[in-house]
Amino acid sequence: MEWALLATLDDEDRRGVLALARRRRFAKGDTVFHEGDPGDTLHLIAKGRVAIRVTTPLGDTATLMVLGPGEHFGELALISPGPRSASAVALEPLETMSINCDQLEELRTKHDSLDILIVEGIVGQIRRLSQMLLEALYVPVEKRVLRRLSDLAAAYGDGDAVTIALTQEDVAQLAGTTRPTANKVLKAVEDAGAIRIGRGRIEVLDREDLARRSR
Repeated sequence: MEWALLATLDDEDRRGVLALARRRRFAKGDTVFHEGDPGDTLHLIAKGRVAIRVTTPLGDTATLMVLGPGEHFGELALISPGPRSASAVALEPLETMSINCDQLEELRTKHDSLDILIVEGIVGQIRRLSQMLLEALYVPVEKRVLRRLSDLAAAYGDGDAVTIALTQEDVAQLAGTTRPTANKVLKAVEDAGAIRIGRGRIEVLDREDLARRSR
């Protein structure tokens, strides 16, 4: 497995990181960590997908992003250990390589390049969240729904036909809107033949058409 976070490391540094990592397995629906838990571990995703979720001021749960193989989460623990700002929930059987902050500190004394690696990981997360904020403020909700669905289609597989194991509620949360609004947008795209909505899943039948509609 190749992880984007480790791509800039040389072979020796990469082996050093993975040698200390602990493989962890989670069943579908398991919570990797809860919002408010002590944050002291980075997770590299080897298999499966995870949803990053937060509690809103109204007490609802909102999905911020869905991450898959090759991606990572929990990186803030490497800079400043503290309470988790979000929960991580396995959407399907999940395997991660976990590294706690004490292990990383040991590696940093031997490999200077890890400091650059950590900063790049944080910068990537900031850019992603900044883009989401800009879209929430300035992009019409219909486009946001379709963009999130298009992003998910790319994350879930190659080819025109892709099955996304998420609900309309999940897509609505990712787009920062309500389920009825997302349902209306998705139904229109389903009527056009680009997707098929099922129980607990959305099948993308024409990714090209979906991408065109999301622009």
